[in-house]
Amino acid sequence: MEPHVPHCQSKQVIPFSLVFPALYNGPVNYYARLVRQKEIVLEQHDNYSKQTYRNRCMIMGPNGVIALSIPVIKLHGSKTHVKDIRIDYDSHWNKIHWKSLVASYASSPFFEYLSDELSPFYEKRYEFLIDLNHQLVDHTLRHLGLNIPVSCSVSFTGVSSERDPRHFIHPKKDQAVADPGFRPEAYHQVFSDRLGFQSNLSILDLIFNEGPGALNYLQRSIKTYIQQ
Repeated sequence: MEPHVPHCQSKQVIPFSLVFPALYNGPVNYYARLVRQKEIVLEQHDNYSKQTYRNRCMIMGPNGVIALSIPVIKLHGSKTHVKDIRIDYDSHWNKIHWKSLVASYASSPFFEYLSDELSPFYEKRYEFLIDLNHQLVDHTLRHLGLNIPVSCSVSFTGVSSERDPRHFIHPKKDQAVADPGFRPEAYHQVFSDRLGFQSNLSILDLIFNEGPGALNYLQRSIKTYIQQ
């Protein structure tokens, strides 16, 4: 099997600079960090692990929070780098995810304006997860009005400290404990009138509900003294 060459250009990480995990429609605290960067390097040489934001995102549905997970083909009995993780389309997950997004956000203020540019990501068949995630990150940043270069790592960079975003941006970790620098404000969500506000969902939840105000929300949701 030929090695995978990702679509994003690889770049050597500068010592002491942050490296970000490549996430699927990552949570708000992930993008709150990304929008502060002059350039972004996505780690593609770390070992893939289950139940992370790499292949799942959290959205607000009519009955509460929904986890949308992308099924992947993983080599059994061996550690597999993120860059080599292939997407499994046998379950037609892309159609299921898109239907879930429509059912959850069709009545949101900005879904109608954004759906045409987002739907192609659910129509194209990406072979590798890293390619889908990279293109979604790049698209989301551009939608926010930012032109931040996004590349992939040349080699693995170890997790440097607890401030490393690969350490604390994880669905299984308590947000308030793992990421005390993140201070989300409540914004109107489609079903918040009966389900209440749910913080740190997928960036899509923020964009569909806040539209042009999403960037300002991200910029003010991190403590100003936190250096990222």
